[in-house]
Amino acid sequence: MLKKVHHIAIICSNYEVSKRFYTKILGLTIIQEVYRKERDSYKCDLALNNQYIIELFSFPNPPKRVSNPEACGLRHLAFSVENINEVVLFLESQNIKAEPIRIDEFTGKKFTFISDPDFLPIELYED
Repeated sequence: MLKKVHHIAIICSNYEVSKRFYTKILGLTIIQEVYRKERDSYKCDLALNNQYIIELFSFPNPPKRVSNPEACGLRHLAFSVENINEVVLFLESQNIKAEPIRIDEFTGKKFTFISDPDFLPIELYED
């Protein structure tokens, strides 16, 4: 029935700040960006390695949502990285704080969490 995840939709509170975070910091590329005047809303389709993965939306005055990793609902987004230590150093140079690096007790692999500009938890997992 299901073939794959098509995309992940994210509503942000500050479109320019979030667009910069996902493109300039995390390195996703813009496939398409549109402004929908009737909704006063931007929609930006983002890709990772040429694969469409995120729809970034802006809406006027979106309500806040609890987003701690253990809150009910979406737990976090997770991205694979080659060298977590290098990624954490780069993020720190961009004033993005990562949690202390942990070890997955089942795989022995390193991982950590950061937050996007709206505090959506993002896991970085060393493959």
